[in-house]
Amino acid sequence: MDSPFHRADGADLSDLPLTSLANLSCLIARIEPSDNRAIDVLPFAAADVRGKAVLIHTDWARHWRTDGYFEGFPHLTGRLAQWLRDAGAVLVGIDSHNIDGTDTGERPVHSTLLGADIPIVEHLCGLDAVPERGAKFFAVPVKIKGFGTFPVRAFAVVEN
Repeated sequence: MDSPFHRADGADLSDLPLTSLANLSCLIARIEPSDNRAIDVLPFAAADVRGKAVLIHTDWARHWRTDGYFEGFPHLTGRLAQWLRDAGAVLVGIDSHNIDGTDTGERPVHSTLLGADIPIVEHLCGLDAVPERGAKFFAVPVKIKGFGTFPVRAFAVVEN
């Protein structure tokens, strides 16, 4: 879990309200593997995203605990981060090593989302078991001051 304090001058983990991390309606964006690692669009309209946790399933978690996990991973673009912010996403997650590409050292996705007080969750797994719509997402870190990032046990509950 990355809080705004991780990248921007914002709330640390202790300042994040539970309502921004727990019991969030979520959307799962299923992105097919491609030679283009940069994800620039999602299969949703802006109206679908407003007030939701948007979780990006690329199936990259299959590389977890391998050296390949940290190389060539899919990531979002700065343009998509701006779209998510403007569309009203309340949390964004991905099943890869980093939500930003790491080739250039720039972090436009972190800067855009965290600058808008939108928490980020990386290293997600099990998204293949969550339906595209109709689940609630939880990713609550310990309430610790002065920390911008900390592991969480993230999970989704499927609504009936």
